[in-house]
Amino acid sequence: INDQKVANHKGGYLPFMVDITSFLNSQKENVIKVKVNNEDNPEILPGKPLKGLDFNYFGGIYRNVYLVTTNKLYITNANQANKVAGGGVFVNFGDISKSKASGTIQVDLKNEFAVVKKAVLQFTLKDKQGNKTVFKSDAISLKANEGKAFVQNVSLLNPKLWSISSPNLYNLEIQVLSNSKIIDTYSERIGIRKSEIKEDGYYLNDEKMYLAGTNQHQEYPYVGYAISDEAQYRDAVKIKNAGFDLVRMSHYPHAEAFMNACDELGLLVMNSLTGWQFFGNETFQKNAIQDIRDMARRDRNHPSVIFWEASLNETEMSEKFMKQATKALKEELPFEHYYSASWMDNANYDLFIPARQHAKAPDYWTKYKNGNRKIFIAEYGDWEYYAQNAGFNQTAFSNLKNFERSSRQLRGDGEKRLLQQAYNYQESANSNKKGEQTIGDANWLMFDYNRGYSDDLESSGISDIFRIPKFAYYFHQSQRSANVVLDSKLVSGPMIHIANYWTASSPLDVTVYSNCDEVALYLNDVLVSRQKPTVNQNSDKLNHAPFLFKVDKFSAGTLRADGFIKGQKVVSNIVKTPETATKIELSYDVSSKAINPNNPDVVFVYAKITDANGTIIPDATYDVTFALSEGNAELIGANPVKAEAGIATILLKTSNLKTPIKITASSESLQKGTLKISN
Repeated sequence: INDQKVANHKGGYLPFMVDITSFLNSQKENVIKVKVNNEDNPEILPGKPLKGLDFNYFGGIYRNVYLVTTNKLYITNANQANKVAGGGVFVNFGDISKSKASGTIQVDLKNEFAVVKKAVLQFTLKDKQGNKTVFKSDAISLKANEGKAFVQNVSLLNPKLWSISSPNLYNLEIQVLSNSKIIDTYSERIGIRKSEIKEDGYYLNDEKMYLAGTNQHQEYPYVGYAISDEAQYRDAVKIKNAGFDLVRMSHYPHAEAFMNACDELGLLVMNSLTGWQFFGNETFQKNAIQDIRDMARRDRNHPSVIFWEASLNETEMSEKFMKQATKALKEELPFEHYYSASWMDNANYDLFIPARQHAKAPDYWTKYKNGNRKIFIAEYGDWEYYAQNAGFNQTAFSNLKNFERSSRQLRGDGEKRLLQQAYNYQESANSNKKGEQTIGDANWLMFDYNRGYSDDLESSGISDIFRIPKFAYYFHQSQRSANVVLDSKLVSGPMIHIANYWTASSPLDVTVYSNCDEVALYLNDVLVSRQKPTVNQNSDKLNHAPFLFKVDKFSAGTLRADGFIKGQKVVSNIVKTPETATKIELSYDVSSKAINPNNPDVVFVYAKITDANGTIIPDATYDVTFALSEGNAELIGANPVKAEAGIATILLKTSNLKTPIKITASSESLQKGTLKISN
């Protein structure tokens, strides 16, 4: 501040706050400078040099920055206060039923006046419908320069519980009243839910459930971590739409905007300490313990967070460190049902979260037994097939080349390889459910991503880095039951998808993913077959096994799949044989969150190479040139860009959306595509 150093923060994923009051000059302009350093540092998490890291550790300031002004009597910030299980506001509902919920709201107040100050705290809980419940504290007195925590007991009759299908949130507002005047206000959305690991599994609000999850890295192509709050929300929507109810933060705490989206959308979270295959010196370990505390303080009021990975991922940690890590977490979260998790099967942790592919045969997880210790398969479906040593039925694919067996398949690698990726995930997911102690799983992973140790993409995502789905996406989506009804902004209900492009080179064994009872497949309106799901040793535990059809021979035209539930047709999907490429169709993706009209935002713009009927050409690799002719925005990425599997993608970065944006996409011999975007 004004060329005087006032703070030094270590670590790139968790927040810090600096009180700059005493460094400001009221007589002139003040200058705040921030110097960031992203050089490899073995004492700061993740510790491992970038060139050996399985994700990218981006530099710069890529999360929100706020200037906060307060009265001298104010509610503190939990991360700044640095108090065990204290600072800021800590909400905990410990006694929850459908008829009543009781708990506490702890508030940390600081009096920076030179005299004693008296105050009253007023708490207002408002539900989505606007109904309010108000609580008021007794009179509070703080000495000069004193900080103190106050606890308010609260109870609600007939609470609106937060769940994966009905993520009810309350807006909590806390007012600090002094001499009947409001001198400070705090507001946060909270949820009331009961999360429990019991003898026979995991329960949310007293209902047993198997946790279907995925992993996610928070990066975008070209811009890394520097994405908007809206972009974070869109990723959460995509994860929920893919059929998942849980996301593991891989391998670091994600942005607060993403956590808020999970709260709003009903997406459970495994929060994770920064780390991957590195265990540093005493200073590194000390920083790791502080990060556990900071993570807990930042995220303790999020109803979405049910598990806390207070563990360095895929890292051989010392017994001493593991004891310190869980001790720190339990000190920060000193209530029931805050569960610690580790990839090591260690008694210091509540939950064992192994990566299924790490050297163990598949039946190890099926037959896993360590007392009544529960496991959550934190990663599955990737490396075990990459190494060709873990699948039950992989010998049936002995004629496949190494690259064809792998789950690491780009969207442009073709039907055969994308079907293999989907089958790998299916086989693992089915196997996971055979374990008596397994309460859930998370596939590896949602989106393709960049990493430090390799120039190519890690491509085991069920969507590519541009968020375009692969076949495996629809397999996972089909596992959510058709009778689940989510918010209208999300995808739910009956679904069906033909995993085939229906070209002359497409497989005649046609795979259809659906959550229906029966599927009828038609070729050019002639019935091929009406079938039940195909149940075998690699699908017998799935919620909804795939439907496998045999078509006698290829005939250009239309494949149509109709899905039936209790004999009634409820959903259809059509695939058409692509004809000659003739035009470009432009679209952009907002995933239920409109472009921010006032602040910078970033969205994907897709140029689809299609025939005259609008059918995407699945093997098209045209060079596409994007141009911005109107609007306050910029295009980011390769330009021209080569289409992959018929789609070329670029990023659009908007400064604001006060005026319309016009984008064109062109390629030799194709009709130009035009897109207009307005508020």
